[in-house]
Amino acid sequence: MAKTNRILSYLFAFGVIYTSQSQNNDSKLSLSDKKSTKNTFILYQNLHKTADKGILFGHQDDLAYGVNWKYEEGRSDVKDVTGDYPAVYGWDLAGLESKSDKNIDGVPFDKMRQYIIDGHARGGVITLSWHINNPLTDKDAWDNTPKSLASALPGGASHEKYKAWLDEGVKFILTLKDKKGKAIPILYRPYHELDGSWFWWGKKNTTPEEFKALWKFTVNYFQKKGIHNLIYVYNSGGFSTKEEFLESYPGSKYADVLSFDNYQYNDPTKSDSFIQQCQTQFKIIDQIAKEQNKIIAFAETGYEGIPYDKWWTNTLMKAMEGYKISYVLLWRNHGWQEKEQKMHYYAPFKGQISEKDFIQFYNLDNIFFEKDAAKINLYKK
Repeated sequence: MAKTNRILSYLFAFGVIYTSQSQNNDSKLSLSDKKSTKNTFILYQNLHKTADKGILFGHQDDLAYGVNWKYEEGRSDVKDVTGDYPAVYGWDLAGLESKSDKNIDGVPFDKMRQYIIDGHARGGVITLSWHINNPLTDKDAWDNTPKSLASALPGGASHEKYKAWLDEGVKFILTLKDKKGKAIPILYRPYHELDGSWFWWGKKNTTPEEFKALWKFTVNYFQKKGIHNLIYVYNSGGFSTKEEFLESYPGSKYADVLSFDNYQYNDPTKSDSFIQQCQTQFKIIDQIAKEQNKIIAFAETGYEGIPYDKWWTNTLMKAMEGYKISYVLLWRNHGWQEKEQKMHYYAPFKGQISEKDFIQFYNLDNIFFEKDAAKINLYKK
């Protein structure tokens, strides 16, 4: 089915679904923030429905830079290849805590704000992560000094400092408004890859009870400060059982989306371990999501340099096959890394070896980019 006809068909089905069988499902949906804005809840409802039909495609830092270019108005490596923008835009807030004018990837926050406003205005979805500095040492997020998370909790040595850092996030998020002055709904993914050892909030550097306490404190603090446009994304990484995924889970009243990060590291032509691991992890979070009426997402993935020309249709799609996933987000296209002396990118650009396969991926009936998202209208009930 041609993409335009497929979307028209989906729009019709969308209306039928909404007025009949999903009416009951809608009544069971709830967000962590009981005072969430109307538009935020509508987006959450529509993300549930859209997942029945396909997966929204996302890309980190897509509008800011790409391979061999930076800050060119209207440009995107994804758009250069497909003629369309991603449906989901990922951005990171690291740098706000130190009152920097740029984030961890060098993107000026003033530009980021405008990119977020522009992407939302075209019908796209925004997701924010925060590689927030270590509150105990003031070093970066990868400083995993023991007791760092405990220091940020109420009564901890760094608690007041940490609240001041969160306040910087509050200030920025409060500026994210559409042309009517309404808060832009945001998928917020704090303390991501929580079961790893590389971040100060990671599993090996704290206890499940401490992590839950920090998560709940953050959610409550943002609401106390007047932030009511966040959909909270719980994000894990290397788990293989339901018990492992839920070990630090703050509970269904404090999370809205269940997700994980997983990257391709080995050669997909020689091993299908990436596909198998993803399938195992999707099975686990899908079961939990059904029990709790949540949605699931592939919050970060990619194959650095994409050396396999069929990775999109022959590997990524197989990794996601069989599950109702709300969105998949590819990591950023940094380009040349001077320190590592190599290229660093996860989405193809013009002339890249997987370009043709990415176009086939774009044309799949169950993969949605921004034009699809705009036609579906994720912000309208």
